Order: sequence, then C-alpha cells, then structure tokens
Amino acid sequence: MNDDTFHQSIRRLLKNVGVNSQQAIEQAVQQALAEGRLKGDESLPASVRVQVAGLELDLEFEGDITLE
Repeated sequence: MNDDTFHQSIRRLLKNVGVNSQQAIEQAVQQALAEGRLKGDESLPASVRVQVAGLELDLEFEGDITLE
C-alpha cells in the first residue's frame, strides 16, 4: 500500500464531501427562507454518515446547524 496515495485519496473524498454538502445545505436553507419554511433563527439538527464498502466501517456524526 502506498500511504501517500491512500491519504491523498481520503483527503480528496472528504474535501469533495465538505464542499458539496456545504453548498447543498446553504442552497436548501436559502430556499426554505425564501419559501417561509424557516424564520432564520432556527437550530437544525443534522447528521452525516460515512460508509466504506469492503470495510465494516459505518460512522455517523451528529451536530446542529444554527442560523442565528
């Protein structure tokens, strides 16, 4: 196994997940605000799941997205 290649591929995946999920969340919040489904002072519970095929790895992270 090439450790450098392995670590770079993990970082690429996590960067891709981070950037794309942030953009999707921002767009969803803006749309919900525009449609009146959110007031703008909410705290929204969120979770993220990471699974890796071929490994018995199933992680879940929970937190809140606060708007104010």
